[in-house]
Amino acid sequence: MENETPNTEGKSKVSSIKSAKKRAEEIRKHLGSLDEGTDDFYVDLDKIPDGWSYEWKRFTVLGMEDPAYQVALRRAGWTPVPAARHPEMMPADSKDEAILRKGMILMERPQEISDEVRAIDKQRARDQVRVKEQQLNEAPNGQFERKNKDSPLAKVKKSYEAVPIPEE
Repeated sequence: MENETPNTEGKSKVSSIKSAKKRAEEIRKHLGSLDEGTDDFYVDLDKIPDGWSYEWKRFTVLGMEDPAYQVALRRAGWTPVPAARHPEMMPADSKDEAILRKGMILMERPQEISDEVRAIDKQRARDQVRVKEQQLNEAPNGQFERKNKDSPLAKVKKSYEAVPIPEE
């Protein structure tokens, strides 16, 4: 037998294979199912700092910025997410300060503000439904009442159910 020496090339090969497998898992996590395409706006929820919410907001339309909309976003508490915080979301050696994709900008604000705004939006939606129910069940003066044995004739269904998706 020949003189056996440690195979350093074999060790680096094993390290390379492990590194490739680890990177493949990261890519799969980002891509999801490889047959459905990639999500250009995917943000790993584990990367969002505690107490903050991220959302993609419109930055340009047909290449044109809308300064009034940007001011409205700032007033609502949204600020651009610093690109330096997530270098993995940016091209190598990027000098950009914000994370931009396909006319959208990644923005952040405190989670408690986002929760409050979501609660206000939910209440507004409920109020709109309540007002429409009242309009459906009320009759103007001089018309018959819209009741049948003290039950309203107009009934608004308020449940959620899956919408069937037709097959092509």
